[in-house]
Amino acid sequence: MYQRDIEKLENIINDRKRAHKYLMAKKSKIYEAFLLMEKAAYTTDVLERKHKELIAIGVSIVTDCESCLEWHIGQALKSGATNRQIIEAIEVAIEMGAGPAAVRRD
Repeated sequence: MYQRDIEKLENIINDRKRAHKYLMAKKSKIYEAFLLMEKAAYTTDVLERKHKELIAIGVSIVTDCESCLEWHIGQALKSGATNRQIIEAIEVAIEMGAGPAAVRRD
């Protein structure tokens, strides 16, 4: 990994932490509700946490959210996902992003 890539990741992480701290300090009801929704979404029921994180990686790719992607790759690894599983999730997301574009009529 190049130094500029490491610096970019560090900036993404720092920005996310800064935003979290700010919104918590402001006691944002919407942000608090978001955190509760996030907790509920990642609670293991039928799908394992690892699989939910792999889905989130795919959504992060399609929605072009670098901060989300960085976060969910880390969480996927912590949940037991392999590098190859993460790559496959990214590959599926790329296909899903390109597929609709290939069949659009406008």
